[in-house]
Amino acid sequence: MLDWTDRHCRTFHRKMTKHTVLYTEMITTGAILFGRGDYLHFNKHEGPVALQLGGSDPKALAQCAKLAGERGYDEINLNVGCPSDRVQNGRFGACLMAEPQLVAECVAAMKNEVSIPVTVKTRIGIDEQDSYEFLCALIEASHKVGCDDFIIHARKAWLNGLSPKENREVPPLDYPRVYQLKKDYPQLDLSLNGGVKTIEQSLEHLQHIDGVMIGREAYSNPFMLNDVDEKIYGDAANTQSRHDVVRSMYDYIEEEMRLGANFWHIARHMLGIFQGQPGARGFRRHLSESGHGKQADLSVMDKALSFVPE
Repeated sequence: MLDWTDRHCRTFHRKMTKHTVLYTEMITTGAILFGRGDYLHFNKHEGPVALQLGGSDPKALAQCAKLAGERGYDEINLNVGCPSDRVQNGRFGACLMAEPQLVAECVAAMKNEVSIPVTVKTRIGIDEQDSYEFLCALIEASHKVGCDDFIIHARKAWLNGLSPKENREVPPLDYPRVYQLKKDYPQLDLSLNGGVKTIEQSLEHLQHIDGVMIGREAYSNPFMLNDVDEKIYGDAANTQSRHDVVRSMYDYIEEEMRLGANFWHIARHMLGIFQGQPGARGFRRHLSESGHGKQADLSVMDKALSFVPE
C-alpha cells in the first residue's frame, strides 16, 4: 500500500470504523531516520494505528520502533512480504524470508525498545523456496524471540520475473496453508491477507484464523468498512450514508488545508466511496478533473456529490 494509506486515508477510513486496526504504508527506516519530513506523523483520531516498517538493520529498526512508541503508535509491523524491486535492492521486504535469523534479530531488537506489540507480515514463500517447512522456519525463528502475532499473505512472491502488481494477482492463493499454520501453532495470533473482498469472506476465514487484513479492496471500495464494527465486532449497525461519510471529512479537510495541505492529497482517497452506486462515475470524474488545482476546495467536493443521488 505504498503511497496509499497515508494519514489522510486513515482519517477517512476511521470515519467508518472505530475498531479496525489501520496500517500505515510501508515506511523505510532510511526515510524515518534520514529523510526530509516527518514520516511518523499521525493524528490521534486515527488510532488504533500500526506502523509498518521496511528495513533489515536491527539497530535502525530499533531506533525507528522507539520513536514510533514515543509517538503513540499501537503496533510495529515488520514487512517481510513486499516484492517490489526497490525493496529487494534495499534488502528488505519479501527477500528477507530467505533469512529467518536476521528477521528474528530485527524483531528482537525492536522488542527491546518498545512495550507495544511487534508483529511480522510475510508471504507463504518466495521463488522456489515455498515449502511449508520454509514458512514454519521463519515463523519459529521470530516466535523464539517473542513475536506472537503474524499476518500471512496467502501467496508466494516471485522476486524474479513478476512485477509487484503481478505478484498481487498471479501466484495462486493458498488459504489452507494459513489455516494449517494456525492448527500447528495455536498459541500464535495469525491473520490472513490476500484476495479478501467482502465482510462475508472475512467471517468465513475467521472460522479458521484469528484475523483478516484487507488491503486493496478497502481502498477501492472503502464503504465496506462501514459494516465492520457491526458484523465483526458486534456493535450496533452503522446507519450513516456514503454522503454522510464524505461530509464528515469536511472539517478535517478545511483544517488540513488551513495548515497547508493540498485538497487533492486528501480527496484522492475518497474516489471509491460510491463504488457500484448510480452516479459514481460522475463523482469520480469531477473530483479527478477539478480536484488537482491550487484553488480546489470543498466546493469541488460539493459539486462531485451532486452527481450521486442521496
